[in-house]
Amino acid sequence: MSKYCLLYRLQLICKEKISMEVFRSLTSYKKGKNTIVTIGTFDGVHVGHTYILKQIISKAKAKQGESLLISFDPHPRMILRPEDNSLRLLHTIDEKIRLLESLGLDKLLLIPFSRDFSLLSSDEYIERVLLETVNPSEVVIGYDHRFGHDRKGGISELQKYALEHNFEVQEIPAQAVDDAKVSSTKIREALKNGDVSSANKYLGYNYSFGGTVIHGEKMGRKLGFPTANIQPDSRHKLIPANGVYLVKVHLKQGSYYGLMNIGNKPTVGEFARGFEVYILNFDDDIYGEYLRTEFLERRRSEKKFGSLDALIEAMNADKAYALQRIEELEN
Repeated sequence: MSKYCLLYRLQLICKEKISMEVFRSLTSYKKGKNTIVTIGTFDGVHVGHTYILKQIISKAKAKQGESLLISFDPHPRMILRPEDNSLRLLHTIDEKIRLLESLGLDKLLLIPFSRDFSLLSSDEYIERVLLETVNPSEVVIGYDHRFGHDRKGGISELQKYALEHNFEVQEIPAQAVDDAKVSSTKIREALKNGDVSSANKYLGYNYSFGGTVIHGEKMGRKLGFPTANIQPDSRHKLIPANGVYLVKVHLKQGSYYGLMNIGNKPTVGEFARGFEVYILNFDDDIYGEYLRTEFLERRRSEKKFGSLDALIEAMNADKAYALQRIEELEN
């Protein structure tokens, strides 16, 4: 199984080979027939994004055409505000690709976002990206979508070109978007507060992150709870607030339940923020392997205990809680 395979509540199938075509520049893009396109960063691919994507996928099938998302890599904010290191993304680019493919999207065009690209006027943007590169049959966008230099382009500019160049424009109305009551910003805030249950609801699937298993201080093993320490895929990936979480762990050997601790381990000393998971009913050597954790719910916040005995008692209580919740989830 691919190391990037995610388990989604949507019961989507993760494939070994990407069937969705991915283009990483305007010059590499191959035009198709009856292309239905939408545009946006789509960080998180949450339920609001999914609504729009389902629209273009359905329209493309009806016209025997192709569905296309035009997105950007890196995230525009990283280029426009390079001094601001606070942005954390809900998906790495590989995660986004796998999720978009699993939804049934035909094509993804990832435009390398740069200062020069950001200076394109709305007219230049439409002409260069949509007309010259894609030649769309229809463009579907949200009611508040803006594009071009200083975000001056919108639905009216698209409609003007649509009349001249024989393509349709559909605007997703405010009510349809707002009814989802979700945004990437709202999901980020939930995760920063440790509220993974709300984040999962907004996304439509369980939030996750992955990385390589590395050597740690081995403190968990000394306490009777050996853990796998994880080096995340990307420093830009958003990781939930410090605390203990019930998770599902995905390895090449299979999937297991576990308890993840995120934090600085204040009871045993001050450490840099770390990510370690105690995998239930598992004792293999997995150093150097890829591991993905899927967040199910938060157990508690991080706490400094008065002694190691108190910490061990809390860890045993965490384990008992996990076993009970797993039984409930499995039945």
